[in-house]
Amino acid sequence: MRKGRETRAKILDAAEAAVLAKGFGATSIDELIVETGITKSGFFYHFRDKNELAKALLERYIENDERIYDEIFGRARELADDPLQAFLIGLKLLSELLSDLPNGHPGCLVATMCTQERAFDREIREINRQAALMWRRRFGAMFRDIMQVHKPREPLDADQLADMVSTVLEGGIVLSKALKEPKSLPDQVLVFRTFVRLLFQPAGQP
Repeated sequence: MRKGRETRAKILDAAEAAVLAKGFGATSIDELIVETGITKSGFFYHFRDKNELAKALLERYIENDERIYDEIFGRARELADDPLQAFLIGLKLLSELLSDLPNGHPGCLVATMCTQERAFDREIREINRQAALMWRRRFGAMFRDIMQVHKPREPLDADQLADMVSTVLEGGIVLSKALKEPKSLPDQVLVFRTFVRLLFQPAGQP
């Protein structure tokens, strides 16, 4: 049982690296078999077809992202009672985590699969959509908590601000890869942090 879980994880690790590097369509089952050193029958024991592999990849990626957000923003809430300060601390912790990645962020599977959605069935596309909505709900709830205590300088919607978190992260990944500057992503998170701080700063306060 343990060996089976390890083999499955090994396949998913190899597939994730390949998909982020060159896309899902360019990633073949044969290359994953060679990379992981398993037999073709061994691969199909774990995944019925390539679409099932895509589903498992996406679900694992989303689950891992959720765990990271839970840990980071949970820790931030322990450090500050004020929801704005807790959110700002969470963004700082997230930036530090991203800065610690030696070669930068490897990429986002959700974004990768969105840009290639014609290669996937309706179920995969729906998982992607639900992931984006889940992150909107998560960060939207944080902004609504902030707005209960702090009035924004501009009448912005909590869900629109929540979507900005995803936009900054995804855009930062693309920018860091295009420029070959891993620091671009954590820097963008800190710029967004400054924006949020200024947005909820009382008028007239320096």
